[in-house]
Amino acid sequence: MTFTRRHHLQALGLGALALAGTARAQETVRLRLAHAGAETDSQHLAALEFAKRVKARSGGTLEVQVYPNSTLGNDNTVLAATRGGTVDLMLAGNPYFTGLVPKLNALDLPYLFSSAEQAHKVLDGAVGQQLLGELEGFSLKGLAFWEVGFRCLANSRRPVRRAEDIRGLKIRTTPNPAHLKAFQLLGANPQPMPYAEVYPALESGAIDGHENPPIIMAASKMHEVQKHLSLTRHAYTAMPLVMHKARFDKLSATQRQWLVEEAVAGARFQRSYNATHEAEVIAQLRQAGMQVVDQPDNAGIAAIVRDETRRLYVEKNGDAVLKAIEAVR
Repeated sequence: MTFTRRHHLQALGLGALALAGTARAQETVRLRLAHAGAETDSQHLAALEFAKRVKARSGGTLEVQVYPNSTLGNDNTVLAATRGGTVDLMLAGNPYFTGLVPKLNALDLPYLFSSAEQAHKVLDGAVGQQLLGELEGFSLKGLAFWEVGFRCLANSRRPVRRAEDIRGLKIRTTPNPAHLKAFQLLGANPQPMPYAEVYPALESGAIDGHENPPIIMAASKMHEVQKHLSLTRHAYTAMPLVMHKARFDKLSATQRQWLVEEAVAGARFQRSYNATHEAEVIAQLRQAGMQVVDQPDNAGIAAIVRDETRRLYVEKNGDAVLKAIEAVR
């Protein structure tokens, strides 16, 4: 073999190795994202948008596969799976994370936020970033705060116009201490349970009602088993989008940046969708037969629950987070 031919073949071999290395570098990384929402709910629509944008931005090297409707398990199960690394990404209401980071309970206090705009400023600002950062000690990387939204009260027994109308109702709540305490103060019987169990519990009469934003109620067809809706807007609930920390850290710096930036864009998409469609959804619930109380006595309800739930939070966690939140207007 001549010197020239031998070197030519060596060059071809090196070129093939380089191409193989490039192919491996471009292999698609598939990430599973789980949530409990229905396929018509805004969190699922935003998750699909997030997946689409991540795939486009990465040129197909990152692919997010979305699993709605508690397909991979209820919120508690999926949280454990995400911490353990068998699920890559998850969305769930903030109360499911407060057992890990009790300071997060501040976000769920009744009548804390005066508007969605204030809530978004807090979540996207220094307070929100600090709270997301605390999840890293529990094998989770917080990417952004999406939202459940402002919670309203629905039930199958009677219209809720005043605080006394809540007394005696068996209400499904989140496991958040502030939510549980608020309904106890109002004389209700709060029943925490995973969202996937709520519809059958309402259908069987095991509980009388639940509290969620109207958009979630409509997406989950709660009007089929609930007659009364009261626009109490008694608490805002954030929805962290989190990822298994070790899985996140294994990605390249560029891939990590894409995920964080598109998670933030997904939050904007979902919030805009919720704000645009809420009035339409309430009208649809009316047409489906729900009786809607548009202006309940929220001031009267707040007078019963606001100060005591704050006192209990400060007693356990101090007041630094609350002061930082209330400074944002």
